[in-house]
Amino acid sequence: MGVAVMFPGQGSQSPAMGAPWRETEAWQIVDRASEVLDEAVGDLLLDPDPGRLARTREAQLAVYLTSLLAWQTAAETLGTVTAFAGHSLGQLTALTAAGVLSVDDGVRVVASRAELTQAAADRSGGGMVALLGADPDQAHAACEAASGTCWVANDNAPGQVVVAGTDSGLTAATEAARAAGARRAVRLEVDGPFHTPLMQDAADRFAAATATVPLREPGAPVVCNTDAAAHLDADGWRQRLLDHLVRPVRWRQSVDSLVALGANALVEVGPGRVLAGLARKCRPDVAAHVAPVPA
Repeated sequence: MGVAVMFPGQGSQSPAMGAPWRETEAWQIVDRASEVLDEAVGDLLLDPDPGRLARTREAQLAVYLTSLLAWQTAAETLGTVTAFAGHSLGQLTALTAAGVLSVDDGVRVVASRAELTQAAADRSGGGMVALLGADPDQAHAACEAASGTCWVANDNAPGQVVVAGTDSGLTAATEAARAAGARRAVRLEVDGPFHTPLMQDAADRFAAATATVPLREPGAPVVCNTDAAAHLDADGWRQRLLDHLVRPVRWRQSVDSLVALGANALVEVGPGRVLAGLARKCRPDVAAHVAPVPA
């Protein structure tokens, strides 16, 4: 059986989501991250206050670390992995699990990405809205009605496309999408217009953070968000990580790529269950599961 592993992105966080791993050996990852960043990051994973993870900087770091905890405990039971993929931030988790990034470097890169995208979000304002019942063409047309202030950010699954932009742009695009037949528009719990040109400043600055980070060839193919293609090289990820800050996540096509690589089981590893649900919509012919959490 070919198993592909999928890692979630920002938006999958929940209060105290790291608690199931607190007494496991995997928690050494969190202790190490605290040393690397000189910050007690374990609190982010254990605090029951939902407001603690409301901002991008804290949410991204917490989701990345919780996903690594889940991977550490799930890897042995999953056996040989056919391919990896990650949604948005989860792409960095996928690169760490595949061996492209070391854990120490992954922590540093994620912390830098989180800080830079937080700063860009603070400057631009806005956010993201899921258009349910809309197809990509309808979403693109709705964004055109927003006159350069809203863009398609995620093509997640049939009937779910996410747009992102300024608040006024989201209002215009949402109204246009509803008029075109979108069943529902849901504002996502993120505080920025990610995967749009409004993140260009973050991408420019992120280039410096990734320029000298050692990258290694992955142990299995990693499917990239922006082109939905599988990659086995190392250095190409420097540009891909910049591109994915300002270009849409092609998740529907990425799931197809995982299946084309030989996966007949798709396993979500990390907090939440969103990706498994999307995978079932994308490929109902392929089994999709969530990796178990320690009792």
